[in-house]
Amino acid sequence: MSQPRQTTHFGEQEVALEDKQGLVNAVFHGVADRYDLMNDLMSGGIHRVWKDAMVADLAPPKQGTRPWRVLDMAGGTGDIAERIINASVGYAEVVVSDINSDMLRVGAERAKSWRFPAQASFVEANAEELPFENKSFDAYTIAFGIRNVPRIEKALGEAHRVLKRGGRLMVLEFSQVDVPGLDTIYRAFSDSLIPPMGRLVTGDAQPYQYLVESIRKFPAPSAFTTMIADAGFKRVTHTPYSGNIAALFSAWKI
Repeated sequence: MSQPRQTTHFGEQEVALEDKQGLVNAVFHGVADRYDLMNDLMSGGIHRVWKDAMVADLAPPKQGTRPWRVLDMAGGTGDIAERIINASVGYAEVVVSDINSDMLRVGAERAKSWRFPAQASFVEANAEELPFENKSFDAYTIAFGIRNVPRIEKALGEAHRVLKRGGRLMVLEFSQVDVPGLDTIYRAFSDSLIPPMGRLVTGDAQPYQYLVESIRKFPAPSAFTTMIADAGFKRVTHTPYSGNIAALFSAWKI
């Protein structure tokens, strides 16, 4: 007897689990060159504040007796990697990994003008099947990327595998607004303005319609915290930003 087809969500659509990654890839191939510009427009620039707070919480060391290695997953354009390297004054080594070649292309080109360009490398990889050795990184970061992974639990398991004991996981992701009134305003803004803005800037509204819908499908903070713990992480915390528009999840491999 054949097994029932596994499905998942692609925005509001139900799709075959094996089809989601290709659909997500198509979204980001189409917007890679203007991805960061759209982030500025959609958030009023506040995504930069959230990312700065994430790296400040990570507190990368500025010196040590061995290399301090970070895997920045879904980090194609390099904005998190650059922050980490600068915060460490060039001590941290960051592997920027993304499944999307166009996002990596944008990041690798930008890295040429960074203060410490030699401290970053760019590797195309799937978060669910990382090509890295066990216990090879001191930290794993992912910003606004994990909700696009078809099998989130597999990605978290891979994060746990590649981290050294004592390594830290940091996930920055859009969340569920929990401030009365702000939730209504935020939903109206998301529905009415973000897709048309995407059409104006990139020529296509559909990718941004998907991004709006994907945020709503992402697990609630309590559920995602449980997923992180189920992957083997300890001391899992959740810090809401801006009325829980976004949230930072932190955990340790102990």
